[in-house]
Amino acid sequence: MGYRELLPVRTALRLGCKWVSRRDQSGSAGKAPGIRELWIKNDTVNYPSLSFKDRVVSVALSRAKELGFTTVACASTGNLANSVAANAAAAGLRAFVFIPSDLEQGKIVNSLIYGATVIGIKGHYDEVNRLCAEIAGKFRWAFVNVNMRPYYSEGSRAWATRLSSNSSGTCPQAHGGVHGFGLVVDQASKELPGIHQARIVPESEYRIHGAQPPAARRFPPAQKAGLDFSSRSSRTRLRSHWRSERRRMAFMPLKTMKETGGSSDDVTDEEIREAICLLAETEGIFAETAGGVTVGVAKKLICCGKISSNDSAVLCITGNGLKTLDAVNGHCGHPREIKPSLREV
Repeated sequence: MGYRELLPVRTALRLGCKWVSRRDQSGSAGKAPGIRELWIKNDTVNYPSLSFKDRVVSVALSRAKELGFTTVACASTGNLANSVAANAAAAGLRAFVFIPSDLEQGKIVNSLIYGATVIGIKGHYDEVNRLCAEIAGKFRWAFVNVNMRPYYSEGSRAWATRLSSNSSGTCPQAHGGVHGFGLVVDQASKELPGIHQARIVPESEYRIHGAQPPAARRFPPAQKAGLDFSSRSSRTRLRSHWRSERRRMAFMPLKTMKETGGSSDDVTDEEIREAICLLAETEGIFAETAGGVTVGVAKKLICCGKISSNDSAVLCITGNGLKTLDAVNGHCGHPREIKPSLREV
């Protein structure tokens, strides 16, 4: 059985059919200190827009095209906008993406280049999302995260199947990802029993752990206190690279961690940068800031024993570092300049 049989579409978009990108996405990261086996779920090379959003967007746009929509749209803080713009271009659909006006330039350019109409809203993401709900009610547009959201959520089936099985055909016991990934993780966790029942991968116990940066330090305190909700947080230097979840979705990752016995923690700005560099230098994977958060928190959870030394763990790296260059620019060294002579070399 392939991934397509699990999805609510008759045919996939030309680009959307590449559920696992151009190369194998689960590469062994070897034996990390204090843990039996560590895997990296690398969505930085997803096709076409270099993030995990390509999985869910390809399903939503495939279904939108089947339903006769000619215009697609979304509310986004970056990766979703990039994916909708790219997949719409490939499918011959008109695209509108609505973003907060202060979004980092890398992600704005990554939407404009595909010919999408990019509209910056002077307000925070909650206001952008509310406006998009109103627009979806007035115009016949397929909003990926509004009226097409059920299909968007179904795209996590492919992600869950792939995540559940590494090269040895077994399901890792510990899954780690950022809390902004909460909706996909929550949906995927619901899919795992069905995936096991379909004998795609053998059944096994697993725990889902969460991570957050200081700019969105809401979930770790709530998780440690056993709460099902969290409060808003303050801003920090890397805030522009991190958009925390909406309050009405805040319970999802907390609920999933509680049900699976997972843990949560956060990291500082400097720890995020160090983790980005570590992943790049040891695995050749350049992650955006969310990936740095995941790796940095995983180190903490391994060191304190919340991820057991006997576990096989997988870390979800959800987007490419080329989208958040400002976060590491000036913090990863500088080129050495010399004159063009062999002696200088």
